[in-house]
Amino acid sequence: MNKNIRLIVVDDHPVVRKGIVAMLETEDNLEVIAECSDGQEAVREYAQQKPDVILMDLVMPGMNGIDAIKEIKNIDSAARILVLTSFTSNEQVFAAIEAGATGYLLKDSDPENLVRSIEQVYHGESSLHPLIARKLLNEFTQHSNKDKNSIDTLTDREKEVLRYIAQGLSNQDISDKMVVSKATVHTHVSNILSKLQLANRTQAALFAIREGFVPFPNDLDESI
Repeated sequence: MNKNIRLIVVDDHPVVRKGIVAMLETEDNLEVIAECSDGQEAVREYAQQKPDVILMDLVMPGMNGIDAIKEIKNIDSAARILVLTSFTSNEQVFAAIEAGATGYLLKDSDPENLVRSIEQVYHGESSLHPLIARKLLNEFTQHSNKDKNSIDTLTDREKEVLRYIAQGLSNQDISDKMVVSKATVHTHVSNILSKLQLANRTQAALFAIREGFVPFPNDLDESI
C-alpha cells in the first residue's frame, strides 16, 4: 500500500479552507492532518507535525504566507510548500518562490490539477500554474546577463542534472537515470544552485527552460 501524503492546509477563510479539505479527503492517498488560519499557526503546526506537504495561502491576517514560508524553511530547509492563492501579482509570485515555495497554484485550478501539484511537490518536483511560470520566465529573461555568464561554470554532469530538474524529476529519479547515488545528485543540485545564484529547484527548472535545455512548454502559451 502506498504511503499517504500528509498535508497541512493554511487559509484564513474558513469556508474556502473547509472546501479544500473536504475535496482533498476524497483522495485515497491524501491525508489532511491539520488546518491553520494564519501563518504563525502554520509555522507552529509544521514544527510539531512535520507534514509531507503544506498548502499555503499568501494574504492572511497576522503573519502572511510569505513570512510563514521563510520561517518554515528555517525550521526545515527541505520543507515542501505549495502556494495556493488567488493572487498573481509579480511581487507576491517572486517573493513566494524566492522564499522557498516549491510550487505556485491558483485557486481557480481544477481539483485534478491541485491533486497532481500536491503529488509533484511531494516527490520533490516543481509545480507552477502556467501563468505563474510565464511571469517567472519573463523575469528571468529580463535579468539574464549574469545567468548567461554563469552557465559556462557548470560541468557536463551538472548540465545533465539541470536538464532532468527541468523535466520535473526528483533526486531519486535522477539518481536512477544517471546510475549514481542520491547523495551525488544532491551535491550536483547544490552546486548548480550556487553557481547560477538561484534560490531553489523551481528557479533552476525555469532557468533551464529559458536556456533551451528542454523544450518550452506549449501549454504556457495556450493559458495566457
